[in-house]
Amino acid sequence: MSTSLPPLVAVPADVRDFQNYRWHASPDTYLKALARVAGVVPVIVPAMTSEFDIAAILDRVDGVLTTGSASNVHPARYGAEPSPSYEPFDPDRDDLTDRLIAESLNRGLPLLAICRGHQELNVAFGGTLETEIQEFDGRMDHRAITHEDQRERYATRHEVAITPGGLLASIVGPGPIRVNSLHRQAIDRLGDGLRVEASAPDGTVEAVSVAGAKSFALGVQWHPEFWAETDGPSAAIFEAFGEACRGYRDRRG
Repeated sequence: MSTSLPPLVAVPADVRDFQNYRWHASPDTYLKALARVAGVVPVIVPAMTSEFDIAAILDRVDGVLTTGSASNVHPARYGAEPSPSYEPFDPDRDDLTDRLIAESLNRGLPLLAICRGHQELNVAFGGTLETEIQEFDGRMDHRAITHEDQRERYATRHEVAITPGGLLASIVGPGPIRVNSLHRQAIDRLGDGLRVEASAPDGTVEAVSVAGAKSFALGVQWHPEFWAETDGPSAAIFEAFGEACRGYRDRRG
């Protein structure tokens, strides 16, 4: 395979039912950040794991990005009871991302996990999640504000402290940095084998990496994709991911 070709990055689809059709789709903010900033070609993978072998996809791509979503990881995956407060769910996406995360790490494929993807990464390592964290004593309200302008909803609103000597510090510097962390669910018990890379002022885990990973493996709770073309730290994350994908492509030839 010629190294002049841009890397391919697998992006798991969310499942949505609309006008009597079942759709498999991904928000274009992630796809544009991959194409414009990371310099890779995004490939949306349908959440249909019973219809094809995941290996057939991963044999052909150079990285995996797991996106945020309106849905949450099903509580059964981390030992909690389902509740309306945890909804909505997308079990087909859960099945897909669980396999993509496990196999990408096994192969040493670069992995960037954002928002829901960050939570999926924690669950994949045996960690748990907590929901409606804004209702806990001493916790901030991390939810998006109600506003018709997406730029206002995704504006950076608080700082995160960067763990010294970690993967994220090597990408964005010592920090702190301001982020647009939009969520009501967060990491509770950290998964075994994960390292905290950034934390909010209220202690919320905002970024993790995989200890001993064969390649780039980073999860962030905020949304660097939204401002990747204009915000320095956001751009740096996607640029570093893109470089890792090019390195993987070149090594596999």
